[in-house]
Amino acid sequence: MSIFNGMNISASALTTQRLRMDVVSSNIANASTTRATVNENGEFEPYRRKMVQIESTDRSFRSFLHKASNNTQPNAGVKVSRIVEDEEPFKLVYNPSHPDANEEGYVQMPNVDPLKEMVDLMSATRSYEANITALNASKNMLLKALEIGK
Repeated sequence: MSIFNGMNISASALTTQRLRMDVVSSNIANASTTRATVNENGEFEPYRRKMVQIESTDRSFRSFLHKASNNTQPNAGVKVSRIVEDEEPFKLVYNPSHPDANEEGYVQMPNVDPLKEMVDLMSATRSYEANITALNASKNMLLKALEIGK
């Protein structure tokens, strides 16, 4: 086991939460974008909310068995497995003067809920802060261990 395992775990979590905050920021910035992509019919579609899927690193039984036979610890931490689009339907808003309004006067708006995004952003921020605290605690323990040798 490496003395830096705790720092490596916190570093992977910091990277993951930072990407999560970036995706949430993108969602908030595009909350009113009605022409984000072009569908297969050649028509514009609104921005579709994106979400981050997080998983632990190296969690297969095979990797644990291999590392156990070599007397090494499996890699721990988290990583972003993928970024997926929310399949929730677009919101219809009545605005006949909008350039993207259909024949009935409705505009398809992105499926981004600013309240959900703010909750996700707060959650990612708190997790980021907790990992900074854990990283600092690991650093302080290693510094104290070095002082013992003086």
